[in-house]
Amino acid sequence: MARILAIDYGKVRTGLAVTDDMQIIASGLTTVLTKDLIDFLKDYLTKEEVELFLVGEPKQMNNEPSESEALIIPFLSQLQRFFPTIPVKRVDERFTSKMAAQTLIDSGLKKKQRKNKALLDEVSATIILQTYLYR
Repeated sequence: MARILAIDYGKVRTGLAVTDDMQIIASGLTTVLTKDLIDFLKDYLTKEEVELFLVGEPKQMNNEPSESEALIIPFLSQLQRFFPTIPVKRVDERFTSKMAAQTLIDSGLKKKQRKNKALLDEVSATIILQTYLYR
């Protein structure tokens, strides 16, 4: 089996998480600057086999797309253009940032460490991946 890679796409930074080869365990991978994301993915895919991209789908409480969806649509086109053989699925990402923040608190990180937005984005991507795996 190949890995599943989850993407918590952001305007500035993007959090990434990945499964193991058996697609059982979801782990944070890293956070990259969004402007470098496609180059990062190209490099990563030379080293690891990925069979599915999961991209967070930001929604409002009324189920309408949130404003940030407008930023994600062009990225989805880039994914299809650069990686046409890898399918893309969307996963509702409502509350992932709050859940990630609570996870950091529960893990015992000090307040200064919890302010690391890159870590928050990576944990959010991991939650998106867990949501998909354990549904």
